[in-house]
Amino acid sequence: MAVIDPAEEISELSGTLRSIMDVLDLEAMRKQIAELGEQVAAPDLWDDAEAAQKVTSKLSHLQADLNRVEGLVSRVDDLTVLYELAAEEDDEATKLEADKELASLRSDIGALEVRTLLSGPYDAREALVTINSQAGGVDAADWAEMLLRMYLRWAERKGYGTEVYDTSYAEEAGIKSATFTVKAPYAYGTLRGEHGTHRLVRISPFDNQGRRQTSFAGVDIVPVVEQTDHIEINEDDLRVDVYRSSGPGGQGVNTTDSAVRITHIPTGIVVSCQNERSQLQNRASAMNVLQAKLLERKRQEEAEKMSELRGASTTSWGTQIRNYVLHPYQIVKDLRTGTEAGNPSAVLDGDIDEFIESEIRWMRRQESEAN
Repeated sequence: MAVIDPAEEISELSGTLRSIMDVLDLEAMRKQIAELGEQVAAPDLWDDAEAAQKVTSKLSHLQADLNRVEGLVSRVDDLTVLYELAAEEDDEATKLEADKELASLRSDIGALEVRTLLSGPYDAREALVTINSQAGGVDAADWAEMLLRMYLRWAERKGYGTEVYDTSYAEEAGIKSATFTVKAPYAYGTLRGEHGTHRLVRISPFDNQGRRQTSFAGVDIVPVVEQTDHIEINEDDLRVDVYRSSGPGGQGVNTTDSAVRITHIPTGIVVSCQNERSQLQNRASAMNVLQAKLLERKRQEEAEKMSELRGASTTSWGTQIRNYVLHPYQIVKDLRTGTEAGNPSAVLDGDIDEFIESEIRWMRRQESEAN
């Protein structure tokens, strides 16, 4: 196995970082930060709380992105000095420290490079995620709840805000479905490769004979709608039902008919929301979810038309995408990218960045080949 000269690798990483900086356009980023800073300083900012939250959130994320890039530049410069110091003093401990930092930089710059691949029309949006239990009975419902926790833990690890709109609990254990948003720039572009069917193989905790059970859950990822989107919804096309919020029990369960379910009759799309105590608030949130679903439907139809014009087959990620095997061995494997992890517990606790990054690279290749 060839030994790679650290100086050469640092030079390559530095070149990659410069390319990333060109794509991100740091000067434009600084200008936008300054403009948002002026908006945040305006005395009437919080007259519109929702708009204010969006401005402050966008400013926070842009500042974090800028600090991330500038921090990587500083680390590359410091690493060169660290290797020089290790060589001058023939210090093995310093050399080991430098090698460890080199591996960390390689990973962090690679992750940032993936971000530059998110250039789709909706990639910069927040994400709306829906999880549904599929085949597998009570195990599938439990599996759907495990996936819900996995994604919420992933978002928590990244410092991303989330809001659960609706959770439909299964009778025995787990959930039938859940819908939530990930409130961070590029959440949709980051997560859209998770769309599809996830398969779990394990010894069922609900089988008194301890038999192995295979269960399935579906994950649906769509971009959150914005004011610039034109999604017309005819009120005559809607059936609105109100019902009492469901839950696992306790004082937090709503005792009024405040939950809202909306059916879009022409498409058959059904959405619901029960996280607010006000029926009006739940209806507004459910309409936002419906708009996002219709926007994604429109995007898919446009993609299919373009594929037909090019004479290419439509790419679909709505099939089985990943296996999570807990018995008789332990492994999580993505069926498209081949990415594997031997620690399912860590994956189910939200450690899914490696899978997400390989998905983004895979999807970019697929889209480039289709074009």
